[in-house]
Amino acid sequence: MMELKDHVISKENQELLNGTRVSVDPYTAAPLQVATTIKPHGNLQSYSTVEGSLESTKESSPKGGVDVKEKCRGISNKKNIYIFRHDDFMYNNNEDEVLTPRTRSIAMEEYRKKSIVVIEEYFANDDVVSTTNELRDLGMPNYDYYFVKKLVSMAMDKHAKEKEMAAVLLSSLYADAISPSQIYKGFSKLVECVDDLIVDIPNVVDTLALFIARAIIDDILPPIFLTKQMNILLKESKGVEVIKRVEKGYLSVPYHTEIIENKWGGSKNKTAEDIKAKISTLLTEFVVSGDKKEACRCIKELNVPYFHHEIMKRALLIAMEKRKAEGKILELLRMTAEEGLINSSQINKGFNRMIDTIDDLSLDIPNARRILQSLISKCASEGWLPVSSLKSFSIEPKKRSLEEGAAKSFKSKAQAIIQEYFLSRDTMEVYNCLESENCISSSELNVVFVKRLINLAMDRKNKEKEMASILLSSLSLPAEDVANGFIMLIESADDTSLDNPIIVEDLVKFLARAVIDEVITPSQLADIGNQIIGCDSIGNKIIQMTKSLLKARLCGERILRCWGGEGSRGNGWTVDDVKDKIGKLLEEYECGGGLTEAFRCIKELGMPFFHHEVVKKALVIVMEKKNERMWNLLQECFTSGLITMNQMTKGFARVEESLDDLALDVPDAKQQFSCYIEKAKSLGWMDPSYFYKPTTT
Repeated sequence: MMELKDHVISKENQELLNGTRVSVDPYTAAPLQVATTIKPHGNLQSYSTVEGSLESTKESSPKGGVDVKEKCRGISNKKNIYIFRHDDFMYNNNEDEVLTPRTRSIAMEEYRKKSIVVIEEYFANDDVVSTTNELRDLGMPNYDYYFVKKLVSMAMDKHAKEKEMAAVLLSSLYADAISPSQIYKGFSKLVECVDDLIVDIPNVVDTLALFIARAIIDDILPPIFLTKQMNILLKESKGVEVIKRVEKGYLSVPYHTEIIENKWGGSKNKTAEDIKAKISTLLTEFVVSGDKKEACRCIKELNVPYFHHEIMKRALLIAMEKRKAEGKILELLRMTAEEGLINSSQINKGFNRMIDTIDDLSLDIPNARRILQSLISKCASEGWLPVSSLKSFSIEPKKRSLEEGAAKSFKSKAQAIIQEYFLSRDTMEVYNCLESENCISSSELNVVFVKRLINLAMDRKNKEKEMASILLSSLSLPAEDVANGFIMLIESADDTSLDNPIIVEDLVKFLARAVIDEVITPSQLADIGNQIIGCDSIGNKIIQMTKSLLKARLCGERILRCWGGEGSRGNGWTVDDVKDKIGKLLEEYECGGGLTEAFRCIKELGMPFFHHEVVKKALVIVMEKKNERMWNLLQECFTSGLITMNQMTKGFARVEESLDDLALDVPDAKQQFSCYIEKAKSLGWMDPSYFYKPTTT
């Protein structure tokens, strides 16, 4: 901290220095410079003496303050007085006085006392607006993290009503009266002191976990908070239990949003779903009637100022979906902003939530980005929307482009992976290698791999061609990436035909096999044809021949045997044969067969690319007959590596597609499927990106 030469520091000076070191906030404090000449002995001057000693210093300063060049270098060699630099957080420019560590401690203690009074009054009167104003009046934003910590810790020792009130207040204060960084810091401090809190609050682990989960649901705490805390907490700390409880006990369960929001009964017995339903109703009625005053009255009656961002979001969504209602909606929003019914913080939050979900909206509203950009421009031109405070987004969706060097490096690695596969037939090894090499799951790299795989297979015998088709089905790459890979192959077919005269026939078989194996859909095959230019081109010829092959009688059996079935050990089975064998082996196991025997039968099928059918049929039996033995079979197959994550995910996806039909025989099929999805994810069976949204009928 400092360098002292040939001097002795008195006990009193040492204590003062230590106190300074402890009091200073390492994130905001400027470095403290201390003079090398220190009076070795003597008592510290009282605070009043220090102030008096500074008066002579101020007289020599042109601005009446401390002379930065001469006096702000350390401790006076005449008296033991600390003089801090102007840029130090302990120096108060407005009052022209120097704050010592002691005065800073006094300020913090004063903030603590006042904040406790503010919190107790809030619990007594439940007035969010008044509490917000009182917090602003404290005028110490750097200490707001303590307010967050104290609010939650006091609420944890009270009833459900106060806990809900605390959650509501935090959501209202976020980005308005308390900055996001202070909210984050407050929760960090709470997690750090769980070991101390548990003495007074026995159930602090579960209660704090619920507060953190609620903060994440309310968008006032980022999900990355959990990961960062786990990285800095000690393994034996109770804080680790809190983070694990948030992840596994709350955020990973089905319908976790509704459960968390209603855990403490909702604000004044109003759940989030109730409020959302009322907001939807009032906006729908407004679009029909156009009565702005009535709509504003309904918004006031809701009495949820912390939830007004939901009004903004849903109103904008209606304006985007129903273009004729845009004028009415914008007039209503302008009126609520000008009258102060919805404050600027809630307006910004509503628009930012729309920006965050624009990619998902684009799936249902093709021109969502352009429409939202138009709405933002119109609102900004009317003067009630500050564009500078909104998140940025482009009209065109961003596409990640790869550097030429990265793509070239991946091509060489992909070739080595494929050549090794042709020797080992190990699809799992290919999956692991691709996962490590293409860690960002880049679509462009997937396309490169598909093109390289088929090109190498076409230069080899039927055995490798069959293996290439099996690998494509086993990896379960995005269908769009596989289709783009075929487009690149077809576009380069003219050049490749010089070295491989039978490229047309080979590509026709690969394309048809991809459709039969459901790697790509028939509609994607049609899309590939639409992108081929020239009726007389080789590409158009390939597409037409593929379509003809797929229309032929018994096309599935012929295409599966087009390369002799070497990739499936030459068994020559049809798709129906394989499904029948899978059904029979599962029936035998269900009737009391051994786990080891069922595992052996699946392995002997020799069709790893078709294991999703095993998953599908087993899961249907579990749901229809509540047979948990089937679940144990899937567990064994996954643990041993017989069924890969991709095949497991694909099997669950097949069941999801047939849920409506299954629900005719099993009324609670959708609820069961939702539970099994979460269970499979917790066991690591499923691709984390897989998302199932239950539908209501």
